[in-house]
Amino acid sequence: MKFADILPSSAGTLARGFAAGSLFTLAASTAAWAQETTTEAAEAAAPVMDKGDTAWMMTSTLLVLFMIIPGLALFYGGLVRSKNMLSVLMQCTLITAVVMIVWVLWGYSFAFGGSTSPYWGGMGKLFLSGVNMDSTAATFTDGVVLPEYVFIAFQMTFAAITPALIVGAFAERTKFSGVMLFMILWVTFVYFPIAHMVWDGAGLIFNWGAIDFAGGTVVHINAGVAGLVFAIVVGKRLGIGKDNMAPHSMTLTMVGAAMLWVGWFGFNAGSNLEATSNATLAMMNTFIATAGAIVSWSVVEAITRGKASGLGAASGIVAGLVAVTPACGTSGPVGALVLGLVVSPVCYFFVSTVKSKFGYDDSLDVFGIHGIGGIVGAIGTGILVAPYLGGTGGDDFNMAAQVWIQIKAVLVTLVWSGIGSLVIVYIVKAITGIRVSEEDERIGLDLSAHGESAYHS
Repeated sequence: MKFADILPSSAGTLARGFAAGSLFTLAASTAAWAQETTTEAAEAAAPVMDKGDTAWMMTSTLLVLFMIIPGLALFYGGLVRSKNMLSVLMQCTLITAVVMIVWVLWGYSFAFGGSTSPYWGGMGKLFLSGVNMDSTAATFTDGVVLPEYVFIAFQMTFAAITPALIVGAFAERTKFSGVMLFMILWVTFVYFPIAHMVWDGAGLIFNWGAIDFAGGTVVHINAGVAGLVFAIVVGKRLGIGKDNMAPHSMTLTMVGAAMLWVGWFGFNAGSNLEATSNATLAMMNTFIATAGAIVSWSVVEAITRGKASGLGAASGIVAGLVAVTPACGTSGPVGALVLGLVVSPVCYFFVSTVKSKFGYDDSLDVFGIHGIGGIVGAIGTGILVAPYLGGTGGDDFNMAAQVWIQIKAVLVTLVWSGIGSLVIVYIVKAITGIRVSEEDERIGLDLSAHGESAYHS
């Protein structure tokens, strides 16, 4: 017997109406709750795009551009003789512009095109196919994304600065047309595949578990090796060892180095892809490793030469920045300081001793600082990530295993860049030539290649 059946008829009618209404209300409420829960679950599962992250990545992208123009251009420009100042500025500027175009047309696809290949990204995003204002790129946090356009732009500046770094190795003697052709081929067949191997989820080196937070292998070792290869093939500058090859403006070089340091915060902290505490770790490490490298380079110079120089301090800035690049997001600050203190003596040895011993003319020490500094940083990353050294590694961290992975990543980069650069430089030599005439070299590339001078008396 139901509860309503034992009531008087009028009361029973009321009860039955109440019961029916309650059931309807309960059903409606349940449906509404279910719909709300489903909506909340969908919202929870939907990727989140944070305006702060997007703004930070836009800022970081501009900071990396600032590293190239004017930072790197002025740093290199001050180091060459005055008759070659504009040639360096022009090479840095045109390389940046041309590589940006290449990146949009095929570079982004070759690096991050969605292919499952461990060596290249495929052709799925040629001409930025499928990219629009609604498309997104993943970050290091599950469920947090960025507009794909800002990821494309950020990575584009990395693709632009890497070949620009190579310019310093063959400065003052190389044909402008040969430089431009070399860079187009080099980013296509060397840089984009290495960027894919190291940073793409399908990449060979990425899946080994190698750590390269901001480009120790992709940018610095890669550029350093390419610069060494090109410098050896193109030959030494006329008058090397006889003529005065001193920097024509240490003021410009120091200003450029300072700009590089500022811009590098976008390079390193921006590689976190989010404005989180890990980005602040990368920022802190970029400060302290660089400071350590400046001091240690100056101390080594004071011991070996009797004086610390502005050129040494500027070189220390770059060496420290290079070394901390792969480690900045995983090392503790004290570890970053140690890395900075260690890298400068190693780079100084290569710049002052090894280069003269083997007789190659790496004009502005691209290999000695970027190549060697990148190797020190990449291998050092495998040590400094240890949690008991202040790094971010987990409880199951195995230093020996991680260091071996880092060494393998370095070796692959050395071989890929070395062989690829050698083949490309000989192709360019056959097509356009790579060296200017002796007369043009003596006049200076500013006048002979560009018809203008940086300075007028």
